[in-house]
Amino acid sequence: MDTPQISVPSRASSPVSGDTTPSPGIIHVNFRHAAGFTVIGNHLAQHRGLSLTAIGLAAHIQSLPAGARIGIKRLAERFPESETRIAAALRELAAHGYLHRSRVRLTNGRIVTRTISYNQPGATTHPVTTPPRTRTTAPKPASPPASSPLPSSPPATAPGPRPVPVAAPPPTPAPQPQPTPTTRTAPPPPPLPQPQQLTPELLRTATALLADLRRHAPQLALSEHDIHTLTPGLATWLERGTHPDTIRHTLTTNLPSPLKHPAGLLRHRITTLLPPPLPGTHDVTPTRHPDATVPPLQNCDHCDRAFRSHHPGHCRTCRTEQLTAA
Repeated sequence: MDTPQISVPSRASSPVSGDTTPSPGIIHVNFRHAAGFTVIGNHLAQHRGLSLTAIGLAAHIQSLPAGARIGIKRLAERFPESETRIAAALRELAAHGYLHRSRVRLTNGRIVTRTISYNQPGATTHPVTTPPRTRTTAPKPASPPASSPLPSSPPATAPGPRPVPVAAPPPTPAPQPQPTPTTRTAPPPPPLPQPQQLTPELLRTATALLADLRRHAPQLALSEHDIHTLTPGLATWLERGTHPDTIRHTLTTNLPSPLKHPAGLLRHRITTLLPPPLPGTHDVTPTRHPDATVPPLQNCDHCDRAFRSHHPGHCRTCRTEQLTAA
């Protein structure tokens, strides 16, 4: 039992031959590849602006032969990452110059996506394109006859496949300047009519009429500023002999629903529906004495029509009818 077991090592052997000093960092065990390898620069493998998904996807794309399809759905079937992560990684590679994706229309009218992979973005030398891998069979050399002497020089080897030139991507056309759209400005609204003389009575009647509109149409609830702005226009209606009921009916009927701008609607109606002056009156009066005032409005005792007079009574029409009947 005291015989030492010489087959059991005294300590674990180092994975690297000749390693005597332990190191906390990575230890590389490198073997030279003879076939089936891809050269990738450290600018990609150690890129600080790309995610690990983007770096791994770029390494996979650079290892593929020319003509391989690398659609998002095909890559999602090949790798466990989702289509969203693969699409984001492709956008990262395109943003850093490792990929260029463009839409190309074929001769049959079909539109496909052309993807160009750059193993070193920003290089000024001409790129070396990889031809598609084609399986070729070299012809067997004919065996010389038995009587013929051996040739002094070795037979020529069959030429290998010629690289198929790949056309460079078409230059991206410069964006054409878009024409600046011309904005059409709406014409200014017509000015609000103004009375010849805004007397205190006209001002008071027009203000009361505008403030009372909300009783007949709740949508026409005006602010004090709107009433102060519209008062001169409504005073022009009263100055031209329009009855207040007629004005109220004109301003409150056939209102749109919903009514967004009541003050704007009233301004439009006051301006565009302004009645002409009554026959026998003139919009522009001759030179008037500064102390002359416009007679106030009175309601006719017979027909309730508004007329101007310093004293209440009957309007001109009723007086004419009374004189004719007499």
